[in-house]
Amino acid sequence: MMIDATAQTDVRSAPLLPLSTRLGPVHLAVTDRTRALSIWRDVVGLDVVADLPDRLELGIGAQPLIVLETNASQPAVPRSIGLYHVAIHVPTRADLAAMALRAIRHQVRISPTDHLVSEAIYLWDFDGNGIEITFETPWRGTLSDPENGHYAVTTEGKPHSGREPIDLEALLAEVGDQPQLPATMPEGTRIGHVHVHVNDLDDAMRFYRDIIGFAGFLLIRSFGMGDVGLNYMPHTIAFNVWAGPGAKLAPTNSAGLRWFTIRVPDEASLAGVATRLENAGAIVETLASGIETRDPSGNRVRILADS
Repeated sequence: MMIDATAQTDVRSAPLLPLSTRLGPVHLAVTDRTRALSIWRDVVGLDVVADLPDRLELGIGAQPLIVLETNASQPAVPRSIGLYHVAIHVPTRADLAAMALRAIRHQVRISPTDHLVSEAIYLWDFDGNGIEITFETPWRGTLSDPENGHYAVTTEGKPHSGREPIDLEALLAEVGDQPQLPATMPEGTRIGHVHVHVNDLDDAMRFYRDIIGFAGFLLIRSFGMGDVGLNYMPHTIAFNVWAGPGAKLAPTNSAGLRWFTIRVPDEASLAGVATRLENAGAIVETLASGIETRDPSGNRVRILADS
């Protein structure tokens, strides 16, 4: 697929996709069911929606969010194209605190980080699949022009790095002194964004913005990262070049990203994406309820219509 890689930093645009577009289930591979459940169920707090011979479907109630394919024979390969992390967004700050407390009780290492427009807790499963649990806080500020040297600006006009540590003690106060800790995430929890490794920022921006149809948000060359979304922060898809020059797709038998899903509201929206992909020379495979394609680095993406 050939995409114009004109150099640019100001990538802001309006979305081509309907604002009701959302992310569907993310398919990841793991090597061991029991070890995977000890993170995704016991720490993250997802329900087991279906326990099948070849996969575990995890989510909220009957709605799958993460599908763990259990056929990997080795962990995720470092410095390869694929998943950086999948972000599960929670409705309240107390939900974020509850997840942090579950991690502490299970002695799982976490990295609580304040991005200003969101608060996030990062962790990994035992195969190296990256996980982010996010509470969105857009009222606290906005993302800034990356050329200004800072990532974000508070509502009071103060610069913010977007990478401050969260006061964990203050966060845990959200669940009280003697918390009745919920074992699972609440209704309203969703896949909020997916962050992938790519080979080229411009190619990724052109693909996810101009072809798939998300709005352009940021491209920070000095940081090696770009992101796109709809009409609000934070991003829906982020991408980086942190795997290094010449990074390749991981072997098919390794843990990691199999594909992620974008759900558009209707057949007309799906047809628009398909047309843009075909005009760009992308490989498009027809599925029962949508299409599958790959970004310029090889990450698999499925676009499905809700109706």
